[in-house]
Amino acid sequence: MDSLIEWVNVFSVHAQKVVFAILDPNSRIYAVYLLTSLLAAYLVYRSARATLSSDEKSFLKFLFPKKVWSNPSAWLDLRYYIFHSLTGKFLILGLGVSMSALVFRLIAGDVDVVSLSREARLSWGADFAITLGYMMFSAIVADGLGYFCHWLQHKSPLLWQFHKVHHSAEVMHPVSNFREHPIDNILYNAVIGAGVGACIGLFVRVFNYVPSVPSLLGVPILMLLFNVVGYNLRHSHIWLRWPGKWSMVFPSPAHHHVHHSYHPDHIDKNFAFMFPFWDVIFKTYSMPETNKDVKFGIGEGNADELDTCARLYWVPFRDALRVLRLPRNYDRAFDMSKPPKPEDIRAAKTHPAE
Repeated sequence: MDSLIEWVNVFSVHAQKVVFAILDPNSRIYAVYLLTSLLAAYLVYRSARATLSSDEKSFLKFLFPKKVWSNPSAWLDLRYYIFHSLTGKFLILGLGVSMSALVFRLIAGDVDVVSLSREARLSWGADFAITLGYMMFSAIVADGLGYFCHWLQHKSPLLWQFHKVHHSAEVMHPVSNFREHPIDNILYNAVIGAGVGACIGLFVRVFNYVPSVPSLLGVPILMLLFNVVGYNLRHSHIWLRWPGKWSMVFPSPAHHHVHHSYHPDHIDKNFAFMFPFWDVIFKTYSMPETNKDVKFGIGEGNADELDTCARLYWVPFRDALRVLRLPRNYDRAFDMSKPPKPEDIRAAKTHPAE
């Protein structure tokens, strides 16, 4: 009985965070982040007003265009945000922290973190240098791991079946960011959580010092800046591209728009989240001058099946099973948007991975 009461209490706290996410600095849709994105949108509107159609002449119509809000995909994202936040995301609460703690222990051993923190005797300069170094190092490692996971989701036929949920949005607004399958969440939480734990453990081993990350409003400074600089336009119809080579250094909303486009020139491009230089290094960077060829969605795939909250959950499992049933000698080119159908799969006596 006590366990049930504890579970209900945890769920209640989680549900309140979901409902009041706009008041939580750790939420992507925190009011301040939305307001700074609104300001960026207004600047885009002012610069493009002369070229806008009559349907978008006012700022309000530019911000909430009919072409977005007349599409069922936009409203599905709002429903899915509540559904997924209260189900899938709730069930994996604490996974990232648990992975961080596990990997930290593997690297640092049974270190008494509290005692080590109290015993640390460093000058202000040394403390600042280590803190700054850790902040940058851990952010680059986490983003590099995020890049790898993201690349793998597009290159693995199995993982794509789950990741296509995020790409199935035919129009986007800030809440579209939350159109993710639980398997995607598990992958990122586990891998990036492990990476952060490894970074902390490494710094403890090398410096015998527990590093901290400078924060404001309870949010790491780098993440706060990332969210403030137009983050919510990444999932929107508003094209904002940094001039010149700056988009290779700092993530612009346009960088992510290209990633969501199913135009042939944009497929499998721009996997990075915070640092686009990962895309530059691994030659997956693409940044057109305009968004005339940017089309959101998964093309001619089975996006028409991903039209309810429940289907966004179960259709990927069905399609993943079809991929697993492919015989080893299955040699047709894999189409990321079209999972093989039962009639296309030849019977196999053994699992294709065996």
